Amino acid sequence: MSTVTEIFGSMVFDDRVMKATLPAKVYFSLKRTIDQGDDLDIGVANAVAAAMRDWAVERGATHFTHWFQPLTGITAEKHDSFITPSPDGGVIMEFSGRELIKGEPDASSFPSGGLRATFEARGYTAWDPTSYAFIKGRTLCIPTAFCSYGGEALDKKTPLLRSMEALNHQALRIIRLFGDTSVKCVKPSVGPEQEYFLVDRQMYDKRQDLVFTGRTLFGAKPPKGQEMDDHYFGVIKPRVAAYMEELNRELWKLGILAKTEHNEVAPAQHELAPIYTTTNVATDHNQLTMEIMQKVAARHGLVCLLHEKPFAGVNGSGKHNNWSLTTDTGVNLLAPGKTPSENAQFLLFLCAVIKAVDDYQDLLRIAVATAGNDHRLGANEAPPAVVSMFLGDELTAILESIEAGTPYSAAGKQVMKLGVNVLPQFTKDTTDRNRTSPFAFTGNKFEFRMLGSSNSIACANIMLNAAVAESLRVYADRLEQAEDFESTLHDMIRKTIADHKRIIFNGNGYDDAWIREATEKRGLCNYRTTADCIPHLLDRKNVEMLTAHRVFTQAELRSRMEITLENYCKTVIIEANTMVSMARSEIAPAVEAYTKELAQTAALKKSLSEDIPCTYESGLLKKLSGLTESICLSAEELADAVSRVGQCDGVLAQSAAIRDELIGKMGQLRIACDEAEVLTARKYWPFPTYGELLFGVR
Repeated sequence: MSTVTEIFGSMVFDDRVMKATLPAKVYFSLKRTIDQGDDLDIGVANAVAAAMRDWAVERGATHFTHWFQPLTGITAEKHDSFITPSPDGGVIMEFSGRELIKGEPDASSFPSGGLRATFEARGYTAWDPTSYAFIKGRTLCIPTAFCSYGGEALDKKTPLLRSMEALNHQALRIIRLFGDTSVKCVKPSVGPEQEYFLVDRQMYDKRQDLVFTGRTLFGAKPPKGQEMDDHYFGVIKPRVAAYMEELNRELWKLGILAKTEHNEVAPAQHELAPIYTTTNVATDHNQLTMEIMQKVAARHGLVCLLHEKPFAGVNGSGKHNNWSLTTDTGVNLLAPGKTPSENAQFLLFLCAVIKAVDDYQDLLRIAVATAGNDHRLGANEAPPAVVSMFLGDELTAILESIEAGTPYSAAGKQVMKLGVNVLPQFTKDTTDRNRTSPFAFTGNKFEFRMLGSSNSIACANIMLNAAVAESLRVYADRLEQAEDFESTLHDMIRKTIADHKRIIFNGNGYDDAWIREATEKRGLCNYRTTADCIPHLLDRKNVEMLTAHRVFTQAELRSRMEITLENYCKTVIIEANTMVSMARSEIAPAVEAYTKELAQTAALKKSLSEDIPCTYESGLLKKLSGLTESICLSAEELADAVSRVGQCDGVLAQSAAIRDELIGKMGQLRIACDEAEVLTARKYWPFPTYGELLFGVR
């Protein structure tokens, strides 16, 4: 069996391969394009394409594809073979620089939010040389951006790359002001923790809701859930361990830095975390990770659920976006150093993030908004919908001393004493971690915890990069004109703290008192649903900032609003229709069948003797008969509500109707069905229960 070091990146056309297969001149020209953004020469592209083709064919590849990330939230690919006819009637394997650089998928067949009409079909994919090509199956996959014939971005990667360029430009302005001329670029780095559930395939196939929506729309609470706290970090079950082992190997082949795996809090829930890498590469890797998770699960008779809330009453699944800023010289700009109170550059970048999160808290909420994540936020260890920041005691004390103009005195590192001589001593971190905070500082990075498990991380990082770039632009404009740099810097940091301290909260984010304080006293946003927050994407301040940094055009922003709300509406309507179908065709007939058996049992008892009591049967018959009526009535009301929603004019009106009417009626139907499940004999219930799903993988 090959070792990890042997298989890692074996299916990736990475820097090691390029250095070995490309002429030195071509290699260094390509590296300048990747590292410094130089224009790509067609001669270089031809040489790279030839080397890619030879390398891929040697590994069994027969096709190539431009692999891109349209606004569906998943990836897309169109495969073309390398074969070209030869004069003798055979074929040769060809792949040109032009084929590498540009592809042409149908732009009108993907979500465009009005950017493309059906008759305006032409679109282009453009090679992203900063993300390595890789082999998947027998296909060479070339990471690309996707745009329309008119140049509008129809994908998630293009705005992400734009936001990275904007952040790099503004960060370099700040670094130059501190006298550093050695840094050539600044890149945001991300490590996205991926949570997921594993359920048995045979059970999954018996539930319409899981098949059609990815989550359970019905399900009574099982006798045991997560209340014993015995699953988190527990022993990994053999079947799950075998899945994780194969998953790791498949990811490692693609150069994905899968590092940490463990059981999560809820039964059947697990997590995979990678090592940090550049944001656009991390985005590609996370999309691949989700795809491969599901493929490997199928080979083990399992289904990997990536929905944010597949089960009510237990933890949902998030994707914690660990974000930092790193220079090409290896400096983490969010590392406080030994004396953060004296590290002016760190404090300025810290303040830039604080200002960005406060000024554009709505954009961060918008970036994680989906129908699935609406169920997760604010429930079972997920952060609330209110955006706030956790800095910890030390950084908070430093900022408070700067605002007050008083000296800061560091207490120094405290040694942890555990009271057992054989255990090693270690220093205590200067700050605790806060699992309830949406945006928490964790030592040298920020952990944005609001992302849902099925989200592309591109959206959150686009908004975060752009917002921080805007803060740095404001700072750079002032400092470049300052007569006294030190004095202006100090005043600017102090003013930022005073103006934006409302966003800092180190307490319990689950406390209802905090939500009241956040909204009523601090004036923070509390957009509970996707329908509430998405229209604010087009608020004037957001449009001005995002267009000024050329991350989006106004047309692209309008399209994103349309697409996101349309997706929200379609998702909930599919869920509602599935609920109606399950209630009518499965649940109500099952309850009626059990009711019939009970009635027959009661009649038999009475026929034997009038003295035999039928209190149990009579009481249960009454309850079940009432529930059957309630289920049928609620299903009819839900079906009528779906019809009314469909008649609404436009996605804004439709999403509001879903929020205000449809979701409530879905909840009413679920209550009746879940109560009926508890009272109905198991042999009559038509699909696997929560207990079977959550504890069925051994």
